Amino acid sequence: MKIGVIGGSGLEEGNILQNVEELEVDTPYGKPSSKIKKGVLNGIEVYILSRHAPGHKITPTHVNNRANIYALAELGCKQVLATTACGSLKEYIAPGDFVIANQFIDFTRHRAVTFFEDFNDKIKHTSLANPFSQTLRSYLIESCEESNLNIHKIGTIFTIEGPRFSTRAESFMFQKFAHVINMSTAPEAILAMEAGLEYAVVAMVTDYDCWKKTEEPVSWDEIVRVMDQNSENVKKVLIKTIGKISRQEPLKIDLEFIKNKIRTIPNFPKQGVMFRDITTLFQDKQGMKKTIDILHDRYKERNIDIVAGIEARGFIVGGSLAERLGVSFVPIRKKGKLPHKTASQEYELEYGTDTVEIHQDSVSSGQRVLLIDDLIATGGTAQAACKLIEKLGGKIVECSFVIDLPELKGKEKLAGYPVYCLVEFEGE
Repeated sequence: MKIGVIGGSGLEEGNILQNVEELEVDTPYGKPSSKIKKGVLNGIEVYILSRHAPGHKITPTHVNNRANIYALAELGCKQVLATTACGSLKEYIAPGDFVIANQFIDFTRHRAVTFFEDFNDKIKHTSLANPFSQTLRSYLIESCEESNLNIHKIGTIFTIEGPRFSTRAESFMFQKFAHVINMSTAPEAILAMEAGLEYAVVAMVTDYDCWKKTEEPVSWDEIVRVMDQNSENVKKVLIKTIGKISRQEPLKIDLEFIKNKIRTIPNFPKQGVMFRDITTLFQDKQGMKKTIDILHDRYKERNIDIVAGIEARGFIVGGSLAERLGVSFVPIRKKGKLPHKTASQEYELEYGTDTVEIHQDSVSSGQRVLLIDDLIATGGTAQAACKLIEKLGGKIVECSFVIDLPELKGKEKLAGYPVYCLVEFEGE
């Protein structure tokens, strides 16, 4: 497995990489911005490229993005992590924050933006509806959360030419369309998509551009100052993310093993229903261990205070995970089954309503709660459980399920909450 890193990462410093060597690469589009530093981290090869060359000698408009992306693809990289400095266009996105972008707007005018300059071989139009890898984005988000950084999980980047900064009028205009502004994401992300690479960017906010009149307009000195302050955080996020990528292939194998241990029973409890029976997974010692190992690895650095399990199979998974994490376990049950004072939340069924309850003294204000159940179907019970936890002042870290049934759109009902599922059954 090979991964590319573009930008000032700091990974090449010190003893972070093993077996370090510098590669001189040439491409049909010319030379990349810098020599490519190759090394090994967490068992995978990492290829680091300095976008603006050592010493920041290349201006944004003159970065040879095609050569950069082509070189990494030619070296065998399948994923690319990019770092960038950016200006905030929103009051709530402050200098020092991190933004894991999910969209961009290309406002550049003088850059080569495609590998496909003619259609002599075939017509090629690349879809960029979702320009960033959701998998890499999720790893970056998790890594930021594990590092206790202030992050924004979505954001649109407005990319302009450089090296000049915006006029105030431009800055006010950009505010209406995006969250942050930079000079590097486009066409880098476009070319990565054309080359078939997974690509994601972690954007570090250094300033408020020049729209905010109570702040000094952006300057290069200020950008460098904030970047220097956060350089260790950027490095930490990349190291954690590369670690997650290195575990990707073994994880896929384990998830397939887990899925194969779940039995499907047709026409239960009524005609036309494909019932996913998780009891066969619970009976399998190896399958159950893999399930708890994966969940433990995901949450061991997330500062979980409480695991809350939904009746009844959520007790099995949640209880085992709570023990591994060394935290408390709290049951969420149907109405009338808890003996002490309870808080309750009603939710709608297909016909009628139901209620879930939790003990009032089980969650304290500010505690970080992981919600666990075996399966998410329509999402009604899980949504009610989240509201119960929040009633008591708890913070939902994530809603985690072994099985997802995407056709029933339960995750849509949990919009606004982070959701993680190990396996899914769709049309099977």
